Amino acid sequence: MKKDDREFLFRLLETPSPTGFEMPGQQVWAEWIGQHAPQVACDAYGSTWATLPGKSKRTIMLEAHADEIGYMIKHIDDKGFLRLDRVGGSDAATARGRRLSLLGDKGTVSGIIGNTAIHLRRDELGSEKAPAVHDLWVDVGASNAAEVAALGLRVGHPAVYQDGPLELAQRRLVSRALDNRIGGYIIAQVMKRLATSKKKPTYSLVCLNAIQEEIGGHGATMATYRIQPELCICLDVTHATDTPGLDPAKTGSVKLGGGPTLTHGTANHPKVVKRLLEVAAAGKIPVQHEASSRFTGTDTDKIFTSREGIPSALVSLPLRCMHSVVETAHLDDISHTIELLSAFVLSLTDKDQFHQTLK
Repeated sequence: MKKDDREFLFRLLETPSPTGFEMPGQQVWAEWIGQHAPQVACDAYGSTWATLPGKSKRTIMLEAHADEIGYMIKHIDDKGFLRLDRVGGSDAATARGRRLSLLGDKGTVSGIIGNTAIHLRRDELGSEKAPAVHDLWVDVGASNAAEVAALGLRVGHPAVYQDGPLELAQRRLVSRALDNRIGGYIIAQVMKRLATSKKKPTYSLVCLNAIQEEIGGHGATMATYRIQPELCICLDVTHATDTPGLDPAKTGSVKLGGGPTLTHGTANHPKVVKRLLEVAAAGKIPVQHEASSRFTGTDTDKIFTSREGIPSALVSLPLRCMHSVVETAHLDDISHTIELLSAFVLSLTDKDQFHQTLK
């Protein structure tokens, strides 16, 4: 990873962008991708996309989501302690003792999610359960509600964990918000690669960084209806299941460092998946496989039903410890995903048809 690419990725990961409050991260993404795309725009709620014109009017969309999980202030008591609600799938079981950045009217305020000392919980340890989100309390250094207000905080302000990126041995990358800030990074890298390539793509390329995926794919729904792509590849993360305690009979088998996964079934159009497989084989790009018997749980589910239907497929990056502050990805998987998506876009020609037909 080149220095400027690494700086872009780390800046994306460090910029708080919880669901419903994505614009700080979108600004970072738009400024960077705007160096490589002649057109950058956003809609009313903040989904942002960049366009690279191709040789034809046909359009391929690469989509990722910009939002991350977090919390929101739900109550402030008389002693100045804050109570929280979840934004997206935040895991309250891992929350105690964490540092928070609360995004208030006067800027970012630091706080901690309290953790009652084990000495004071000793009598309860045998029957202790993971806390519910309403059990969590936040200390921002205030002694009463008025001091909280003086910090610029009120009910409804969002918060994210303060944990940022960390590089481990053997090309591992750890951070909060890799789900799915890493997807925004990857599609921006595809845009950069194709914009600087000697071979101009036939299809115009739209890279969409959509808002509010974590609570139902609302951004993808709105933006896809507006952009009207002919074809879409959705990029998200998936569970790497090669850690202790997991049964592949229940979770499937996906390995960190084994390459991006291709999903089969439901929203995934067989002809689009077939082309992805052909491109991967031609480029000797390693891929893994996943099954979707009912739904993918990603923006793909919202995109493929837009208007009269958009042939779509889901490509996923293996990720350990999803929805935690130690989400872990492999740099080789990131590189292979960029290669796969770039080669897929360049493989498209005016003769391609991805609609099902009757014999």
